[in-house]
Amino acid sequence: LCRRLEQAGIENAEWDAALLMERFCGADPALLRLEPNRSYPDSPALEEAVCRRLQRYPLQYLLGKWEFYRQTYEVSPHCLIPRADTERLVEEAIRLLPPGAEFADLCTGSGCIAISVLAERPDTRGVAVDKFPQTLALATRNAAKNGVEQRFTPLLGDVLDPDFCPCSTPLDAILSNPPYIPSSVVPTLAPELNAEPAVALDGGEDGLVFYRALLQWQTRHLKPNGFLLLEIGFDQAEDLCRLGDAVGFSHHQVIRDYGGNDRVVLLRRPLA
Repeated sequence: LCRRLEQAGIENAEWDAALLMERFCGADPALLRLEPNRSYPDSPALEEAVCRRLQRYPLQYLLGKWEFYRQTYEVSPHCLIPRADTERLVEEAIRLLPPGAEFADLCTGSGCIAISVLAERPDTRGVAVDKFPQTLALATRNAAKNGVEQRFTPLLGDVLDPDFCPCSTPLDAILSNPPYIPSSVVPTLAPELNAEPAVALDGGEDGLVFYRALLQWQTRHLKPNGFLLLEIGFDQAEDLCRLGDAVGFSHHQVIRDYGGNDRVVLLRRPLA
């Protein structure tokens, strides 16, 4: 399996092979090296999954679940795959939300941002917004699987609609990992990314369409001392801070991921 995956140009082939063996053969990844001569039953499902992986179909979709922060999430082609870089946004939200906070997670996808925050901050409540019913249903299942469904409110809506309202009362925070890749760049992405929903990647001509919408229309739902935490592309911090300044968010902070790249922007309005 490793050899076939390596020949297809897949990085970390041994890791992929171990997880596929675990999923489709019941193998313990920790024992694969310790018991190299152990035999496993033939698995047509494994062979089918390997063939799809050789075509660069995402490992996470083949497994049907993925770890993020301290939780496990169901994943499918209806959602963007949760990535470790997004955990920086979750960490900051957990730290910054005031006691008893209510927040919205816009463009929620798998629900990983809202659910991980709720799991770590049992005093908070969250509204998770997505445009697509199947995606929102997946996020709702993830909330139940991670035990936060009582504080998780799924809401179908389009954040690009200026009339959309995610809540009936002011929010302490808006969190989001919106589509932010420029349209012209999307077709050039790695093959695995082509299997993920393009609508979760494409941020318009300059990659900033969703940020403009959030700042122009959705920030009216924030409390006076509320804040936004937004994931960004590695080269978008300056643009986003400029957009924030233009609508009164003159307090901003750029947070780097553990690879050293700009990853999250915190925006606040100054207190009167």
